[in-house]
Amino acid sequence: MSPAGDLLTTALPGAALRTLLHAGDTSVLSSALSDDEPPLTTPRDPAREAARRELSKRMYHEDDPSLFQRALDAFWDWLGRLLNAASTATPGGTLGLAVIVLAVVAVLAALWWRLGTPRRQSTSSAALFDDRPRSAADHRAAAEAHAAQGHWNQAVQERMRALVRALEERALLDVRPGRTADEAAAEAGRALPAHTDRLRAAARDFDDVTYGGRSATEQAYHRMAELDRDLERTKPQLATSSASTAPTTRQGAAE
Repeated sequence: MSPAGDLLTTALPGAALRTLLHAGDTSVLSSALSDDEPPLTTPRDPAREAARRELSKRMYHEDDPSLFQRALDAFWDWLGRLLNAASTATPGGTLGLAVIVLAVVAVLAALWWRLGTPRRQSTSSAALFDDRPRSAADHRAAAEAHAAQGHWNQAVQERMRALVRALEERALLDVRPGRTADEAAAEAGRALPAHTDRLRAAARDFDDVTYGGRSATEQAYHRMAELDRDLERTKPQLATSSASTAPTTRQGAAE
């Protein structure tokens, strides 16, 4: 068989050869199948076009990967090249790149744990109480009811409200609508300086639960309940200061 015939029969399947035969390219087929015929005389372009039409039929592409699979393969190839380039440029190679990625993930996790999810409303404009005035005893009862059911978010919220309402009832805080937990803690800290840090921590727990999307724990509730009880037993700094300075003033006047 001639070299041209060998090339044609190798490049085209039998169906493609039959297509060329039906198209009238008998010289091509005879050249491919017999060594006695003259060399291939069919022009190259018509033969290439006939082969393209034949190979474009659906039966030749039934096992081709889907568009999604091709896109996925392309993505993984791109990601592999990217990681290879990054590991080459990173000191320590692949191990160094893994250490850097783990460090970034650890920093992001620490920030999320500390700051919580993004808040939709600023704590500086979020009111501590709603429009329903209730006493400190009412808020404490609600907090204990939530705690008994294991609803620690609601228990923390109600206990913080009970704490602030109790300070208002003792006239250590003025009754002011729209006050935030942070503002209440700052104002109460001036009258009760020994508990300033605990008041700020309680306000932070309240904000994290109410506006930060974080979940309260049983320990957080018990800390806030203990602070509430301690504040009930603590005398305000202002009264102590005035009582201690009065004898000194009288003694100075007598002298």
